[in-house]
Amino acid sequence: MQRNAPHSILHFFTRTLLPLLLLCAVLGAPVVSPAGEPAAKAAAAVPQGKAGVLLVAFGTSVPEALVAMKAVDEEFKAAFSGQPVVWAYTSQIIRKKIAAEGHPVGGISDGLAKLASEGVNVVRVQSLHVMAGEEFSALERAVLIDLQKNPGRFEAVYLGRPMLESKKDAQELIKAITADVKSLRGKDAALVLMGHGQSHGRADLTFEGTRAVFHDADKRVYMATVEGARSVDDLLTELKAAKVKKVVIEPLMLVAGDHARNDMAGDEEDSWASKLKAAGFKVEANIKGLGEIAGARAILVRHAQESADDLTKEPKKQ
Repeated sequence: MQRNAPHSILHFFTRTLLPLLLLCAVLGAPVVSPAGEPAAKAAAAVPQGKAGVLLVAFGTSVPEALVAMKAVDEEFKAAFSGQPVVWAYTSQIIRKKIAAEGHPVGGISDGLAKLASEGVNVVRVQSLHVMAGEEFSALERAVLIDLQKNPGRFEAVYLGRPMLESKKDAQELIKAITADVKSLRGKDAALVLMGHGQSHGRADLTFEGTRAVFHDADKRVYMATVEGARSVDDLLTELKAAKVKKVVIEPLMLVAGDHARNDMAGDEEDSWASKLKAAGFKVEANIKGLGEIAGARAILVRHAQESADDLTKEPKKQ
């Protein structure tokens, strides 16, 4: 009996006690995420509250231009189904004008307050600007100021970047634009895009980079701005050098508002259409905002979905 005691103890340990110890170890160990952190900690970093979207645009008071806004609104409501989608206009002049007409749209602080009143505590603020110029900087400042005035109101506020941020964005956009205008251009017409631009130079380099990507995709795509460094006079010189005969002009803007209808396609002698015709070009205007093009809207939705820039927290150090 005593000779068999060690064997009995070993048998008990390997068959009974060891499996129990291993099971306890497995159950007690923290589950590790792919990044190497406990899953509970990783999950806690992702806000789980009620989500909502704030769409921010400069705004328009041109009723015909609202078709682009409506298309963007429907796109975001489909992409963020079940979440409130609220609009904000940054232009005080436009807000005042449309309010007097009985169609009020609030500013950024109004939009954030509305989302908070609906119980939202995770907000995605999506810029509807084409490029990150002065208007986008003002948008970001306005959101940060509102967060300072209302600390703790939201668990997270993610900021989505403008439409054109990367080479990928530019490639996707020019593909969508050229496909949309293909039948209007025919075989021989060049495509001229009117950007907004700013007199103090904000976004000039982004515009030039976009112009290069667009030109790589289609050698007969030309661009200039209303207020930026590359003017319509530069455009005329370029078109003449390329021996272009016919052009389709179109706004590189979210909506086909005042700039598109007057500065681009208007009858006044200083409009782009008039200057191009005076220079001998055959001109056709496509008064259509980017918001009316599905591929352009898709870029904005993607930016909103992918944004991880939470303005309520300190930037993560790499």
